Amino acid sequence: MAQRKNSKNPSKKEGKTVPVESKNGKRTEGGGGGDAGGGPKYSVFTWFVVLGLLGVWSSVAVVYFDIVDYDTVIGKLTAYDTDGDGDFDVEDAKVLLGLKEAKRLHVGDTPERQTVLKTEETIKPAAETPNQQAAVPRATEPTEAAPSVTPPRESESASGSQDVESEIQAAVPLPPPAEDFVPDDPQESISPYGDEANTIDTTGVLLAEPQTEESAGESAEYLTSSKLTQEAELVVEAEKQPEAADVDPQSETPKQTEAEGTSEKQAEDKLKEKAKKKKPKLLNKFDKTIKAEIDAAEKLRKKGKPDEALKAFERLVQQYPQSPRARYGKAQAEDDMAEKLRSNDMLQRAINTYREAAELPDVTSDLLRATLKRRAERQQFLGRMRGSLATLERLVQLFPEDIGLKNDLGVAHLLLGDNKGAKKIYEEVLGVAPDNGFAKVHYGFILKSENKIAESIPYLKEGLESGEPGTDDGRFYFHLGDALQRVGDNSAYDWYELGHKRGHFASLWQRSLYNVNGLKAQPWWTAKETGYTDLVKVLERNWKTIRDEALAVLDQNTGHFVPEEENLREKGDWGQYTLWQQGRKVGNACQGVPKTCALLERFPEATGCKRGQIKFSVMQPGTHVWPHTGPTNCRLRMHLGLVIPKRGCKIRCTNETREWEEGKVLIFDDSFEHEVWQEAESYRLIFIVDVWHPELTQHQRQTLSPI
Repeated sequence: MAQRKNSKNPSKKEGKTVPVESKNGKRTEGGGGGDAGGGPKYSVFTWFVVLGLLGVWSSVAVVYFDIVDYDTVIGKLTAYDTDGDGDFDVEDAKVLLGLKEAKRLHVGDTPERQTVLKTEETIKPAAETPNQQAAVPRATEPTEAAPSVTPPRESESASGSQDVESEIQAAVPLPPPAEDFVPDDPQESISPYGDEANTIDTTGVLLAEPQTEESAGESAEYLTSSKLTQEAELVVEAEKQPEAADVDPQSETPKQTEAEGTSEKQAEDKLKEKAKKKKPKLLNKFDKTIKAEIDAAEKLRKKGKPDEALKAFERLVQQYPQSPRARYGKAQAEDDMAEKLRSNDMLQRAINTYREAAELPDVTSDLLRATLKRRAERQQFLGRMRGSLATLERLVQLFPEDIGLKNDLGVAHLLLGDNKGAKKIYEEVLGVAPDNGFAKVHYGFILKSENKIAESIPYLKEGLESGEPGTDDGRFYFHLGDALQRVGDNSAYDWYELGHKRGHFASLWQRSLYNVNGLKAQPWWTAKETGYTDLVKVLERNWKTIRDEALAVLDQNTGHFVPEEENLREKGDWGQYTLWQQGRKVGNACQGVPKTCALLERFPEATGCKRGQIKFSVMQPGTHVWPHTGPTNCRLRMHLGLVIPKRGCKIRCTNETREWEEGKVLIFDDSFEHEVWQEAESYRLIFIVDVWHPELTQHQRQTLSPI
């Protein structure tokens, strides 16, 4: 009896307990087993209470003193979640103790696994355990070429790939990744290369247009296969944020190839190792000792304060003249100042400083590559084409395995008009990298310029289909479509339509490449619609005078009429006698037709049209001109009939075909597709007058570059 009495004393201190039902169905007080005999009845319950209180106070201490970093804990217990309910509980403990068989998980077992979650950052594969990898197969990662339809900080998990960690992450979002890098170099800083003879209806060198006036897809910019500034800037970001070793899983997540049993830490180490391999290294041993000072100057440049950044880097260069990274930063700041001031002199300073940085001792290979590549780009922009070629040749010698540099070298040859040199480079590239889309599309471009139409098609097509950087260019759609048309393949219009959808062409029919946005677009015009009625009246009233002077020059056979040189003819003879081109008189051409030139001097909309021509055109019987488009939407074209056979001469613009009349003016927009047939028995002679598009302002007419 004494034992029973003593055993009740603790229960009085704790308060009366609520009866609970045990597994055998007996109701007991406290934690006892209900038997009359044997040791203390409430000892087990008391221990639970003590342990519970210890757990509570331990939790308070952990939280209050911030002992545990929960970011490293969340999601880790999912390794022991054997029943698939999303947490670690008693049932999971039973499995671990061997008291219960583990439940096998299958994709699609629960409705939640059939949904798609959007989270701020895709969960890192390093946090997954081998059990999860075996239970929930990952969806295939998208390739870089696939267009992104979600915001850059969001990613979609494929149906069936949702796991417990993604649920936790949705509830406790991780910090957003570092902002995407924005290149220093604006797009307009790359000079164009002209298509020369193979550009439809263009002559001379095409210059870059102000981006505010020209459509982005149609401007004369040319982007190479890789941007140097991205290489350099990414490194600076890495230097400032060493904790960013965990890379963006959408671009860096490796395929799940680890065998079951690989530890979580090993997976993390592999990811970090891969991320480190991706980082270019711009700092040598000495530069690492002054990293804080370099970062401070670089921060000014990143904030859009190039003048302050330049002063900071100049101080660094003066203090540490042998620092390649400081010299490179000075060059970048000068580069930024050149953009800000629109100064060629400042840009030349930057080019010189890039060279100085590359020539310093102990420069890292990544910094050397970045410096010389940027120097070549800025040399091209400044028109120093041969200097740029020499810089790129040195780069290729230093880094012979870098295909991107060889591709850039090919572009440098094209910018110089050296198609043979470029062709040799791209043949070398395709010899070692036969699937390189950039090389393919440029090689096809060169073949077409050589009039190897059928041979050019597969290279142009496969290059565009590759989707590689530098291939999505309007010129390549233009020339692929043109090549297909010339071999009678109607799939040309599929490519034209794709080019239109991707922003390179204004429409399926209007495929000019150098455009001003917002101008009225229609294939055929009337004199009243143009507002140039006075010019039209003068031409029509004096058509016989114009005709007689043209015939006199034609009969003299002095060589004023030269064959068409733009490779637009399928067959036949087509000669032209040019009076004005790019807004200027051509030599002494007006001496042969003085009255005609005197009539036109009154009309600056024609003589001052820097994107057009004024010329006579004679076409012999049996001539067919391929469907083609002019280079720009900034002009309209007038045709005055001078000698027109009664039958067999016609012109189609889009889907409407018309015929010329002697003494009458036809007006059309030659940026739309047009085609000409001369099937008469004698020659056809017309007078062509290009005029500015009537909706262009005076400022635009003065500032647009010549074509």
